[in-house]
Amino acid sequence: MNEVQGQRVRPWDGVIPDEELNIYRTAGWGAQTGIGQRPALLVIDVQYRSMGYEPMPIEQAIKSMPTSCGEHGWRAVPHIAQLLAEFRRIGAPVLYPHVAPKRSHDRGQFEAKVPGVMNVSAPDYDFVKEVSPQEGDIQIPKHQASAFHGTALASYLVGLGVDTVVVTGCTTSGCVRATVVDACALNYKVVVPQDAVYDRSQISHAVNLFDMASKYADVMPTVDLVSLLQTGG
Repeated sequence: MNEVQGQRVRPWDGVIPDEELNIYRTAGWGAQTGIGQRPALLVIDVQYRSMGYEPMPIEQAIKSMPTSCGEHGWRAVPHIAQLLAEFRRIGAPVLYPHVAPKRSHDRGQFEAKVPGVMNVSAPDYDFVKEVSPQEGDIQIPKHQASAFHGTALASYLVGLGVDTVVVTGCTTSGCVRATVVDACALNYKVVVPQDAVYDRSQISHAVNLFDMASKYADVMPTVDLVSLLQTGG
């Protein structure tokens, strides 16, 4: 656990200026809301298309797969695997919102901004083996950033009696953030394990974690979340 002189190091330390952090603290942003009695784990877009087939620096990874986050994604995999093991141990729901293969009629404003997302081959959409779905997990194909947009996710969560959504995967600034904002708007408690989400830009990763922690979710290391799950919150 990263600490400096007894203080936990947060992903945005050294990125958000101290004077701005003080503004948020003084105004009362970022209260912890905790977890409820029925959490669900979302594993968003952890597919080979978002990380490549082996760990490598992102500068290399994007040469063969422009949508890859490279080594940043692979560093998150062990933490996602730890959460999967814990959720399955306690019998809590696991859901996999994932990027569905793009076809010409799926081309929209996002695809216009990022045309490279249309140039991904079929195997690249496979789930990363180390954290792939198991029997009983729910797979939810999606075509937009938020896992809630145009999908049955909210219906599944209601049916499962979920009160807390734990969001992992990628990207921190894109699909993770969009899903977190929508989950908060639907009055779910939201937790983002900071080392189980990833992004191609580490500055964007840090800033978006800070913003989510300030407004929409509790942000913490995976080890802390596992401890909460083991002790019932």
